Amino acid sequence: MKKTSLLILICLLGFGLLLQAQTVTYENAPKKAKASFDRAIDAVRTYQTKAAIGFLQDAIKAAPGFTDAYGQMGLCYVELKEYAAATSAFEKLKQLDSSGLRPVMVPYSKAMAGTGNFVGALQLINQYIASIKSKSANAEKLKVNYEFAVNNNRQAVPFHPENLGDPVNSKDPEYFPSLTIDSKTLIFTRRVNGRNEDFYITYRDNNIWSAAQNMGEPVNSSFNEGAQNISQDGTMLVFTGCEFPEGKGSCDLYYSEKTASGWTAPKNMGSPINTRDWESQPCLSADKQTLYFARETPDHGADIFVTSRQPNGQWSVPQKMGPNINTNGRETTPFIHADGQTLYFASDGHPGYGGLDIFYSRRQPDGSWGPATNLGYPINTIDEDASLVVEANGKTAYFASDRSDTRGALDIYRFELYPEARPLQTLYVKGYVYDTLTQQRLTASIDIIDLQGGYNIATVKTNETGDYLAPLPVGKDYAMHVNRKGYLFYSDNFSLKEHNPGIPYEKNIPLQPLAANASIVLHNIFFDSKQYNLKPESVTELNKLVNLLKDNPTIKIEIAGYTDNVGTDKDNQLLSQNRAKAVVSYLVEKGIPLDRLTAKGYGESDPVATNDTEEGRAVNRRTVFRIISL
Repeated sequence: MKKTSLLILICLLGFGLLLQAQTVTYENAPKKAKASFDRAIDAVRTYQTKAAIGFLQDAIKAAPGFTDAYGQMGLCYVELKEYAAATSAFEKLKQLDSSGLRPVMVPYSKAMAGTGNFVGALQLINQYIASIKSKSANAEKLKVNYEFAVNNNRQAVPFHPENLGDPVNSKDPEYFPSLTIDSKTLIFTRRVNGRNEDFYITYRDNNIWSAAQNMGEPVNSSFNEGAQNISQDGTMLVFTGCEFPEGKGSCDLYYSEKTASGWTAPKNMGSPINTRDWESQPCLSADKQTLYFARETPDHGADIFVTSRQPNGQWSVPQKMGPNINTNGRETTPFIHADGQTLYFASDGHPGYGGLDIFYSRRQPDGSWGPATNLGYPINTIDEDASLVVEANGKTAYFASDRSDTRGALDIYRFELYPEARPLQTLYVKGYVYDTLTQQRLTASIDIIDLQGGYNIATVKTNETGDYLAPLPVGKDYAMHVNRKGYLFYSDNFSLKEHNPGIPYEKNIPLQPLAANASIVLHNIFFDSKQYNLKPESVTELNKLVNLLKDNPTIKIEIAGYTDNVGTDKDNQLLSQNRAKAVVSYLVEKGIPLDRLTAKGYGESDPVATNDTEEGRAVNRRTVFRIISL
């Protein structure tokens, strides 16, 4: 999962220290062992660490007690993050000559920590710190990491990563996985031949991924494109472009949209998102109205910023996320789950096991973000862990790693995320909007409200053919409001409490043109049984009606109330009249002239469903908005 490795300089310095400390051993070694050792040193200087290990093994065969070779081998294995092998080499060195350990105590401690032996690593780093005269910032940082691990590593979290295999991974590095909400499309970055970064795409059918294909022009170019995020509906790709001719800084954010004829040419997202600083690693919310990204400034390093799309389509000035997310350290790779409530990100400023660790934070009822929670060991390790994404099902996570079964470099893996760290399980409602008279598909704006919380959970726009897709957490009740100029707004409510989480909820939406006698049922006006006081969850729908009347100041309307057949005719007539009056009173309070409004109760007349079932009676209890004149 870590992309960065131990600096080769550390390895070389370690070689030098060992040579100085154990020259006799080297001088007394057989000529053949010396030759192999020298070849290993040359290989390391040219970044051929694996080859160096082979030469060191040859040296040890020629001289089984060759302490220098064991020390160098341990350093090389640390460089390759093969920590068990490194620990074995260092232990052999300790057996042969314990005094030779001092120059390699720091990498030896990393090897221990890399195998999960944080207690041993902490003991060793404390010995090292006590033995040196001047303070070592690197050793002190490792000590903090090891102490955190010892105090928090009472039980490893479940973690069984699975390589996505040859259709996705290759000898080149693959990283930054990104999925659509149906988990059938995966886009990732591949560094081709160690030089140019391009986007590749693969599709899943019956849990089998197709051979990944280069996305080609216009998305890919001769420049480096990377750190991408595909929108949940698969229609928008946001990504990082570095050193582009039109760029505002070293790296900027760009976007491309999917149309009937393919992906559009990438466009710079412009100010205020892009600046002269480094912007990267974007992630869109499920409704594409909020963008999270990392920005690095010369004076503070990387922080996570957030910006929202305004009614005019422009993005707001990005704001730093709060102190529960950002620290004085480095925060990167934000991923907002489709539930809209769970944010995953990487940080080296929050307490952790190594360089960058992965954390998650939950959105609180007041809209703020809760404390950062470390994902735990062994998901997080002593190296740098980042760039985690989670499927809509909340269970399956994806990341990039250079583990032992890699195809050559960084590969993309998946694993089942343990329950405590999962987001809300999410599916989606989809369909299209159309004109009730002409059946023509329409573009429109759709707001979806969490009925219990009373807040807007998603705002989506249909595409040019009227199609929409809105990701939603399961287990809740929702209200839907659809708006288009020149049409009556549409309202409905639906529940995902009992809906099969594996099947999308489908809803096609009819819109009526503004015309005399046009009417709609106000599905999201609520009263308690036999009462006519408006319930709080009615406010959103009522305000939509207020806005419609203000936007069309000549319209006169009737608010009609209906009941089921339970009770007497007289009581039902009075109840329906009072409920209609309650709606009119609210509209008047919001500035709509009374002479434009009529309240009328129809009691139990004109049922639209049977009164023989509770479901039918619920449908008959309704409030209707009807246009009298334009």
